[in-house]
Amino acid sequence: MSVILALALAGLISTSAFSAQMMKKSEFKKVESQYTKLGSVSTSNKTSQSGAIENLSKQADKKGGDVFVLTSGNTNNKIHGTAAPYKKK
Repeated sequence: MSVILALALAGLISTSAFSAQMMKKSEFKKVESQYTKLGSVSTSNKTSQSGAIENLSKQADKKGGDVFVLTSGNTNNKIHGTAAPYKKK
């Protein structure tokens, strides 16, 4: 869980460079009805949190997502993570 929080904090600082914006789960729950889920995206073997966030954002963009919400994270030697992209209705 601390990995997800660390990724979320890093994303809040650096998401302005990406199109699909990372949104915290707690904030997303407030506006969830305004979005449609577009599946799932994942990243692996990244050496930095910002690299993982950037990759997830790019993948969410390719699916047409406006935002993405982290669903898992792992830092066993390299950073791995998954996210759910969403498009505004």
